[in-house]
Amino acid sequence: MNIRQARPEDARLLAWCMLMAGRSHMKIGIWDMVIAQPEERCLSFLEKLALQGPRHMCHYGEFLVAEVDGQAVAALEGFDPVTNGEETVTEPMAAVIQEMGLTPDDMASGMESLAAFMTCHSDFLKDAWVIEQVATRPAYRRMGVISSLLHAIIEKGRQNGFHQAQVSFYIGNTPAERAYHKAGFRYLDEKRHPDFERVIGCPGMVRLVRDL
Repeated sequence: MNIRQARPEDARLLAWCMLMAGRSHMKIGIWDMVIAQPEERCLSFLEKLALQGPRHMCHYGEFLVAEVDGQAVAALEGFDPVTNGEETVTEPMAAVIQEMGLTPDDMASGMESLAAFMTCHSDFLKDAWVIEQVATRPAYRRMGVISSLLHAIIEKGRQNGFHQAQVSFYIGNTPAERAYHKAGFRYLDEKRHPDFERVIGCPGMVRLVRDL
């Protein structure tokens, strides 16, 4: 197994990881709501977003990739929410929306669901290294791939001067919970809301932290 920095040619894998990580163990995730298009269009959107500059939270440069037998099979990212947080995605997303010819009407169907999602969206801890977009191709799960990626991204956060990391996921995603506990994360808090459960199908989101 080889862990490396993501490259432009990984954009399709990163798109899949973002979409799947957003869905967690359910059938709908934040990107389904934000983009509000069929799955293949969502993947095309996220692939373009990963390549779109300037550098932002979802740019390929933020990701690490795991290779098995020379094939890229999993990825995750770590970022500084202060200098490279969610607001950095606004301009690149607008460029991708324009490139794909999407209109406000095209994307309107996801707005109500997105509002429900945001009732449980995890806050970012001050001065925390945030780990997100964690996913592995199905054929390579339960092989220690995510454990290796988590070890590498935690070390990257430490090298960047962070002293704490956080990760969030849907309540009830037991495999994710086990992987994060194995990597040294501990329970911090959770958010639950009936609107979130109505739209997503699970009660809310849980946040874990660990020292670096």
